[in-house]
Amino acid sequence: MNVYSSEKIRNVVILGHGGCGKTTLVEALAHTAGVTKRLGRVEEGNTISDYDKEEAKRLFSISTSVVPIEWEDCKINILDAPGYFDFVGETEEAAAAADAAIIMIAAKSGIEVGTMKAWELCEKYHLPRMFFVGDMDDDRASFRRAVEGLRELYGKKIAPFHIPIRENEKFVGFVNVVKMGGRRFINDNSEYVECEIPDYSMPNLNECREALMEAVAETSEELMEKYFAGEEFTQEEISLALRNNVKECSIAPVLMGSGLLGQGTKMLLDCICKYFCPPSMLSITGTNIRTGEPFEANYDENLPMTARVFKTIADPFIGKFSLIKVCSGVLKSDAAIYNVNKDTEEKLSKLYVLRGKEQIEVPELHAGDIGAIGKLSNTTTGDTLAVKSCPVEYEPIIVSTPYTYMRYKTKNKGDDDKVSQALAKIMDEDLTVKVVNDKENRQTLLYGIGSQQLEVVVSKLLNRYRVEIELMKPKVPYRETIRKKVRVQGKYKKQSGGHGQYGDVHIVFEPSGDLEKPYEFAEEIFGGAVPKNYFPAVEKGIAESVQKGPLAGYPVVGLKATLVDGSYHPVDSSEMAFKMATIQAFKQGFMEAGPVLLEPIASLKVVVPDRYTGDIMGDLNRRRGRVLGMNPLHNGRQEIIADIPLSELTGYSTDLRSMTGGIGDFAYEFNRYEQAPSDVQAKVIEEAAKSGE
Repeated sequence: MNVYSSEKIRNVVILGHGGCGKTTLVEALAHTAGVTKRLGRVEEGNTISDYDKEEAKRLFSISTSVVPIEWEDCKINILDAPGYFDFVGETEEAAAAADAAIIMIAAKSGIEVGTMKAWELCEKYHLPRMFFVGDMDDDRASFRRAVEGLRELYGKKIAPFHIPIRENEKFVGFVNVVKMGGRRFINDNSEYVECEIPDYSMPNLNECREALMEAVAETSEELMEKYFAGEEFTQEEISLALRNNVKECSIAPVLMGSGLLGQGTKMLLDCICKYFCPPSMLSITGTNIRTGEPFEANYDENLPMTARVFKTIADPFIGKFSLIKVCSGVLKSDAAIYNVNKDTEEKLSKLYVLRGKEQIEVPELHAGDIGAIGKLSNTTTGDTLAVKSCPVEYEPIIVSTPYTYMRYKTKNKGDDDKVSQALAKIMDEDLTVKVVNDKENRQTLLYGIGSQQLEVVVSKLLNRYRVEIELMKPKVPYRETIRKKVRVQGKYKKQSGGHGQYGDVHIVFEPSGDLEKPYEFAEEIFGGAVPKNYFPAVEKGIAESVQKGPLAGYPVVGLKATLVDGSYHPVDSSEMAFKMATIQAFKQGFMEAGPVLLEPIASLKVVVPDRYTGDIMGDLNRRRGRVLGMNPLHNGRQEIIADIPLSELTGYSTDLRSMTGGIGDFAYEFNRYEQAPSDVQAKVIEEAAKSGE
């Protein structure tokens, strides 16, 4: 592959709802540009971008892949991002590396939740965007419905660059609104010839053209005057004005075609090169950590080399690759690079451009280009690579926080280390996968965005790394405490020839009032009933006992234990005897002091469109949640704030999606502990007894 300078590069992410045809479109673009000889199909598992076995098996994208295409003296780095919400971390990484976006819409389905989420992601990263309405060859396709839906959501920003030409209910071509010319496809493929504009298209064409000309006029006073004077704009004026509008995100062009037949792909590639900006026209700023000064990289090839790692591939078959975007300078294949975040130097052996799983070796990458470096031992996603003389650091890549979690166990006992190593590689690849070791409840938790993502992780472990884990419902971190004050005696006496064991304690147990601490220990001994040197042993007995309460085996909090009396034997007493006596006293005293179970309460925020608020609040009430208030947000959305038991949030991600069609978002954090209702306590105690814990 040729080396391209910054002004010849376009970095474009393909976004859209899951299953709307993004991968099929990428395949068609690659085929049109001559990258492949035949069109791969998602159903056959032979597309360039969905090369992973999991993707081929499930027939949808799981991770972002890069497909560079050479077109009209341009290099277009296409980032094919997943549409399913469980893999949003991959999409966010791709958006962070892209300079523009194509939002895919299936003409037969129209606007979907993924379309709106794609728009929001473009707004977040300020990405210029175009829409591509695919599946136009389908009998149920409606371009008008897609455009009307977009205009309803985003108003005058929506600018159709094409309108369809149909004959006998069949999609045969389109009218180019910008150039006012008809185009007819030849033999159901990407080739087309010019044709007359059908009469029936004229009303719609005039309406679209007028909206475009208005947008052009608004770009400058000079053009505005020309527009009001009734003068025609030149083609050059139109193109320049539209390009500026697209760059400023004030216009989102709408194109059309069929990914399956490769129709409309030439126009899309032309529009990408024409209307999307090269990196050299964009800005990016880092910080020189040595001087503390801002570093205006701005994809300038003449500055020292800096690059950011936006994704890691850790595949056992193709190896580990760090996907990078060069932010300034030129990265050469034999360069010594410095990892600013890890303060380590790494040596490059080879520099690649990845096209799906294909590795194309290149001598250098210029500012703004996307490539890959193999086998960087200390480098992870989000790290900045630079020359040591100019240690620049860029903002880390922020991905969505995972809130769905399951407990897991390895199926084969000897596989614990293998599972840990394999999960570490999967976490390198996907920042939204996390493993948390919950020592307190003796469980290991696997976190992700949703249940589908966790299933994929289990499948990857089995198929890639040959280890099996089993997912199960997590153990809720309940707590135990007491409500009453009691005084109990604990006596430990053992005689077995030679020295015996003797320890005797009288302890008052009562609530401490502080649920943040497990226990408080005090002593009120008079007359040396228990010698001072045994006090630490008594406290040690308390400290051991509170780790696993007698009620259901959960940690104890909010307990005060006061040693008030006891007795000892000058020969047989020992620290161990006093510790054992204390443990006996604790077990008896705790169960007599009104023991209760405390459940964790989370502060929950749910963001949904207005129309779903009733359903969400009803569902929260069923989950024993307490709605505390609502905050109106922009775009007709509401933020519902509630307190809810943590145990009721298991599976909430899936339930919220089904209630809102996938558009609802939520976040929560632990708030406090509260006494659990009696029926919940009874159920938890019964389950603990059954499990033998």
